[in-house]
Amino acid sequence: MAALFDPNDRSSWYFGQMSRQDATDLLMGEKEGGVFLVRDSISIHGDYVLCVREDSKVSHYIINKIQQNDQIKYRIGDQTFNDLPSLLSFYKLHYLDTTPLIRPAPKRVEKVIAKFDFNGSDQDDLPFKKGDILTIISKDEDQWWTAKNSAGLMGSIPVPYIQKYNDQDVLADLGSSFVDNSPPSGSHVEPIRRSNVQRKLPAFAKVKQARVPNAYDKTALKLEIGEIIKVTKMNINGQWEGELKGKTGHFPFTHVEFIDNEM
Repeated sequence: MAALFDPNDRSSWYFGQMSRQDATDLLMGEKEGGVFLVRDSISIHGDYVLCVREDSKVSHYIINKIQQNDQIKYRIGDQTFNDLPSLLSFYKLHYLDTTPLIRPAPKRVEKVIAKFDFNGSDQDDLPFKKGDILTIISKDEDQWWTAKNSAGLMGSIPVPYIQKYNDQDVLADLGSSFVDNSPPSGSHVEPIRRSNVQRKLPAFAKVKQARVPNAYDKTALKLEIGEIIKVTKMNINGQWEGELKGKTGHFPFTHVEFIDNEM
C-alpha cells in the first residue's frame, strides 16, 4: 500500500507529550500496519519516539536528538537524518521491522475553552477572548500548546488560560470569572488569581517548581524550589519578569507563588 502522508506536515504526525500506553492504545485501534505517530520521549527530554503499528503489536523506536559539528541531527538505529521529515521520508520507502510508514494515526479532536483574554506577545501566538472555543493541534510544551480557532488560524496558546471543553460546568465556571482563589474543579493548572493581578510591583515570590531554561535562551531565569524572586512585571502571555541572584530575566508565572508577608 502506498504511503499517504506529507512528512513536512508536522501537525499530522506529531502528537507531542503522550504516554507509551496511550500511543499503544491509539495505534492498536487501527486495523492496518504502517500507521504511526511521533511523540516526545518520556525518559529523555528533547528526544522523540516513533510509534508504529506492525503486525499485531506496536513498536516504539527512540529517535535521539544529537549534535554533530554544530548541527542538530536525528538518529534512529544506525541511521542519521538532518530533520524529522527526512527521517519519515526515508521510512516511507524502507521497512522498519515489518512495514514502512503508511499514514499518521488519526488525531482525536480535543477542544478547549478560554478562561481569560489572551492578546499574544509573539508573532507565533494565537490571540483569543474569554469564552472562545479552540481546537488543540499539538501539545508542544507543558505550558504552551498549538491550537486553531474557528476562523482556521493557528498559533501558540498558554495552557493556564484554557480548560477542556467537554463538561456541563464550563460555562457556569466562566460566568463566575474565576474570582475564587482555588483552581476550577478537575483543573491541573492554577489560573491567574485576582489577588495577583491587583498586586503592586515589585513584589516577592517563592519558587514552587524548578526550571532549567533552554541553553539558547539567554534571558530566561533558572529557578530552584524555595528561592525568592523579585517580580518586576507580569505579562499577559504568562512570562513574567523578575530579578534573581543579580540576574534579570523572564520565567513562567506558574512556577512561583507570591509571598503574602512581603519582604
